[in-house]
Amino acid sequence: MISSTDHLAWPFFDEGHRQLASGLETWCAGRLDGIDYDDPFAACRELVRRLGEGGWLTYSVPSGEKGEFGGRLPVLDSRSLCLIRETLARRHALADFAFAMQGLGSGAISLGGSDALKLRYLPDVAAGKRIAAFALSEPDAGSDVAALSCSAVRDGDAYVLNGSKTWISNGGLADFYCVFARTDASAGSRGISAFVVDASTPGLEIEEQIDVMSPHPLARLRFTRCRVPADQMLGELNQGFKLAMRTLDIFRSSVAAAAVGLARRALQEGLDHARQRKMFGQTLADFQLTQAALGDMLAEIDKGALLTYRAAWVRDVAGQPSTAETAMAKMAATESAQWVIDRALQMFGGLGVTKGVVIERLYRDIRALRIYEGATEVQKLIIARELMKQAGASR
Repeated sequence: MISSTDHLAWPFFDEGHRQLASGLETWCAGRLDGIDYDDPFAACRELVRRLGEGGWLTYSVPSGEKGEFGGRLPVLDSRSLCLIRETLARRHALADFAFAMQGLGSGAISLGGSDALKLRYLPDVAAGKRIAAFALSEPDAGSDVAALSCSAVRDGDAYVLNGSKTWISNGGLADFYCVFARTDASAGSRGISAFVVDASTPGLEIEEQIDVMSPHPLARLRFTRCRVPADQMLGELNQGFKLAMRTLDIFRSSVAAAAVGLARRALQEGLDHARQRKMFGQTLADFQLTQAALGDMLAEIDKGALLTYRAAWVRDVAGQPSTAETAMAKMAATESAQWVIDRALQMFGGLGVTKGVVIERLYRDIRALRIYEGATEVQKLIIARELMKQAGASR
């Protein structure tokens, strides 16, 4: 069995992180059994419940000064989020998804919500009693967030939302959505505000369930004269774009960590298969071509892990903006994981593309990570923009 804890000796972590990783590894044994993964809605609902009962969702929200918001730590800790996601993804991608969406889905409340909103929603998120969702993307506004058209117009003591959202994870499952809508039609990215919208709010409907290659709850939402109280606004008027970017900056490095977890599982599956598969009087692992591939795979995994935990450390400890580091981590870890999983599947031959085999599932699981929360091409633009910004500042 390949060690999945060697990286915990890296200087990015403290003893609390090591105990967290060890405790989650122990908890996972047997806790993810008996879940019907063929029904992603039921599976995610059950996974959120179990993760809440286990106390792991307390890492997805802050604690507040007196622990009133339900979190484990005073502020969101990127390294903890990454360690949890890597561990869960190595076990099963849907377990990772269930955890990740509790944090991302409620992240705008953690960062920009009033104390009243934090008290109303975050303790239930941490306990696994309410399921959260992050509603940003639209049919014509994915990577270009400034182009979103879903509108929110003030009407007395409320805002009236009209428009649609798509590719919304936990769509149709969530108890509430953090929705980003245009409050100033002429201000571009500076005319967007954020709101918490309960799933039961009249005028909000699930327009379409979206089936994807790695099944999880995903939907298109429609808002039709959906009336949301003004005190459900997150942060200040027209500051929603900044809030969305702050939320994504925190959780984007954890996407990289999930990719590392999937890649570690693929390497283990590939190595186990290569060591027992008999070919031409020896095992597949005895061939130098196989050994070279295994060496490349491990190096790619460590590359992604180093960039991932550096980005998390920069945010948590160095107290510096981590935009470039996070973009590099997300790009490198997801691209490397795709390559590692593809190479592992190749070792299985025809068995690797057989439905129900772990490596086949991993092959489907990894693909979306190169797209959501900023596609690889977008990460390259972000890295270049930050590089040019630094070059300009140094003149």
